[in-house]
Amino acid sequence: MQYYQVADDVFCLRGTDVNMVLAREGGALTLIDAGWLKDADAIERSVRALGHRPEDIAAVLLSHAHLDHIGALRHLHDRYGIPAYTAPAEVGHARGEYHESATPLDVIRRAWKPRTLAWAVRIAAAGGLRENSAPHIQPFPTEGVLDLPGSPVPIPCAGHTSGHSAFHLPGAGVVATGDALVTAHPTSNIEGPQLLPDFFNHSTGGALDGLAAFDAIDADLVVPGHGPLWKDGIRRAAEIARDRATGN
Repeated sequence: MQYYQVADDVFCLRGTDVNMVLAREGGALTLIDAGWLKDADAIERSVRALGHRPEDIAAVLLSHAHLDHIGALRHLHDRYGIPAYTAPAEVGHARGEYHESATPLDVIRRAWKPRTLAWAVRIAAAGGLRENSAPHIQPFPTEGVLDLPGSPVPIPCAGHTSGHSAFHLPGAGVVATGDALVTAHPTSNIEGPQLLPDFFNHSTGGALDGLAAFDAIDADLVVPGHGPLWKDGIRRAAEIARDRATGN
């Protein structure tokens, strides 16, 4: 199974070592993040398994423009006309005007680790060596609550990239954290809430500061960009990630 239910009308879709979130309201859907390039089929299969069509996706919300999150955006737009939105500060990144991501050399330098090597092979097969961008992407159309299924609220938490956003689904008590906070990653030996390893971050110091954005959010369930569901609250998850990053 490539998806599981997180809360009422909220689902986690699993791509290649990456999570996406689908919020449903009636017959319409909001997709948060879009996996790797070759995860497009997995997205479509999950949507259809839930009794919907890809055309039911009202929009895709992008947390940030790394290749494991932007993957199917162009496919969904070109084939079904689905729009995509991200933070204004992330639009240029998503359109390919500049890059704030780990390079293949960063991965090669760490490929002596068996887990990292296995992950690198998997992501290469998922399209990780191909350039990918979303020239059609637009900034969020409004501030605050977006008029989309699930009533998502962007949470600015720059650091991992300059325009990174998480998304709060207040009615469901769910936060999709993207890569601002994860609970596992194939290149990390840590389990539980954490920042990604330094080489993935545009600014690890900024990512640490960005955790403060979660301190005022009231939500029990965390769906990270990588790793399993966290059920003990976003505030506690941010606290643990902060303590680990600072050695406390």
